[in-house]
Amino acid sequence: MSVERPGAEQWVPEDRDLDSIRAAAADCRGCELWADATQVVVSAGPPDATVMLVGEKPGDQEDREGEPFVGPAGRLLDEALEAAGIDRDRVYVTNAVKHFRFQERGNRRLHKKPAIAHIKACWPWLQAEMETVQPPVVVAMGATAGRAVLGRDVRIGEERGHVLSEDPAVLVTAHPSSVIRLRGRDGYDEAFQALVADLRAAAGQ
Repeated sequence: MSVERPGAEQWVPEDRDLDSIRAAAADCRGCELWADATQVVVSAGPPDATVMLVGEKPGDQEDREGEPFVGPAGRLLDEALEAAGIDRDRVYVTNAVKHFRFQERGNRRLHKKPAIAHIKACWPWLQAEMETVQPPVVVAMGATAGRAVLGRDVRIGEERGHVLSEDPAVLVTAHPSSVIRLRGRDGYDEAFQALVADLRAAAGQ
């Protein structure tokens, strides 16, 4: 039997800063993902960031450490930011969905894409972050993040690198994990440079 679950609205504090958002998110029960995740993973970065990067959801390492983009995708993102000339300390990183969604296979926890219901349930958190940080530019990394930020389906190949919305400027690009999957294969260098170019375009907004 399906059960109607509330979104996160009731857990998001009305009077807030980033510390209160991060603290309150630990109690969120807006969807079922909290039950199996180790902990909530909200964000990292300064309240006056010049760029907000939005990913899909925490991965296995992020779930264990409680910080976003600390796994392989995060390390590649750091490389891309450096190549794009963007100061990592001026970047705010977060995810569209705040809990790790996975399926167990033996001792491994394999990533599982968030459902639309999870994106909608977590939207109040992302909205609160955007309203609090007020970044001049938001980069949605991957289709899930694009849907969360823009509220519609996004085709990365067709729309990447272009300003799709204003105030803040919103651009979409590939998720770093999709670039990692090409490592050691044809197309990796091109995919990495395309990510760098998109980040450079965002920094110019």
